[in-house]
Amino acid sequence: MKSEIILVYAYKKTLKHGRKMLDEYFRQYGVIAVFAALAVAVPTGMLLISWFLSVLGLRPKNPSSVKNSIYECGFETITEKWSNFNFRYYSIALLFVIFDVEVIFLFPWAASFGTMSAEFGLYVLAEMLIFIGILVLGWAYAWKKGSLEWS
Repeated sequence: MKSEIILVYAYKKTLKHGRKMLDEYFRQYGVIAVFAALAVAVPTGMLLISWFLSVLGLRPKNPSSVKNSIYECGFETITEKWSNFNFRYYSIALLFVIFDVEVIFLFPWAASFGTMSAEFGLYVLAEMLIFIGILVLGWAYAWKKGSLEWS
């Protein structure tokens, strides 16, 4: 009988502690929820205000040939037709994005490497070297295949 009372007490205490931890866990996500709500509310509010001002006639609506013309870097357009870009520009841009993402992963890793190396040591270093090695292998493959040549 006494052990059952102790078990019930321990269960209630654990449940109370777990509920407190769960409340703290979701409280941290409250900040993200506020930012998400603002990210939706601000543009929606701006669009609604613009629409409301146009309904009231407070926003000017005078289209002209100058407003409807294509504006490109302050210069008049030379031709009206679209021109295709060389595909090599896209492959170079894709390589840039890949290595830019690599740098995004490297900065936090380098910043926390000192604290991680005390606990995990060579495992963390080997993990990052494998990541860099895979990227270098991909770059070497693209180079060998001739994807980076302009000829």
